[in-house]
Amino acid sequence: MADGQPSPDQEALSKIDTTVPHSARIWNYWMGGKDNYDVDRDAGDAYREIAPNIETMARASRQYLIRTVSFVAGELGIRQFLDIGTGLPTYDNTHQVAQRVAPESRIVYVDNDPLVLRHAEALLTSTTEGVTEYIDADLHDPEKIIEAARRILDFDKPVALMLMGILGHIQDYEEATSIVRRLQAVLPSGSYFVHYDSTDTDQELKRAQQGYDDTGAVPYVLRSPQQLAAYYEDLELLEPGIVSCPLWRPEPGTTPEPTDVYGGVARKP
Repeated sequence: MADGQPSPDQEALSKIDTTVPHSARIWNYWMGGKDNYDVDRDAGDAYREIAPNIETMARASRQYLIRTVSFVAGELGIRQFLDIGTGLPTYDNTHQVAQRVAPESRIVYVDNDPLVLRHAEALLTSTTEGVTEYIDADLHDPEKIIEAARRILDFDKPVALMLMGILGHIQDYEEATSIVRRLQAVLPSGSYFVHYDSTDTDQELKRAQQGYDDTGAVPYVLRSPQQLAAYYEDLELLEPGIVSCPLWRPEPGTTPEPTDVYGGVARKP
């Protein structure tokens, strides 16, 4: 830059630690992406050796996002999306799915990962009718997220709050539940909560996750379906409720196999 100051891209690169595996980069690797490093591929391979179906889970989670966003934008008519814990861009990101259904949709992504910040331009593509923005913020500070999102979204109209595979990174369960409550509290009536997280129902997955956590990476807490259900308290769950993601309104004619990732869609009365 002319003034000698580092660009946001350079600052983001300087903050990326390539010596410790990172969940977003490993997820990107499992999804067939290229935004990952040797340390992430090694950790991803080690995880897969213990839990061989992890790539199936990753891809099923993406398909769940596609189905839920298509449903919320299409059948439910929601035009505003707050997607917290964006992760690295891959195929059919939230803005692509929503704006394919309704070009005027407004999407706000939130993450605090420097590699996601580096790739923010890929997330900021938008239809001319709609808006796509990125906020660099931490889920531990939901008030800051809402304050920034208000500049882009109209909280007098329904919003789809999306927490997709991110709450496990909040290690304390009471804090995770409190964050969900605080985010939901500002949503107007008629808004929707869209969520999934991995569960503790499979011993192989638990062993694989413990091995990953032992690498020094940011841990991810596997929780029971009953614990996940608490995130939906005081909301109106849509059918089929909180289920294994492949079983949530699967495409007609398919025979999905359940995985250890559970989610649901619920309406705020």
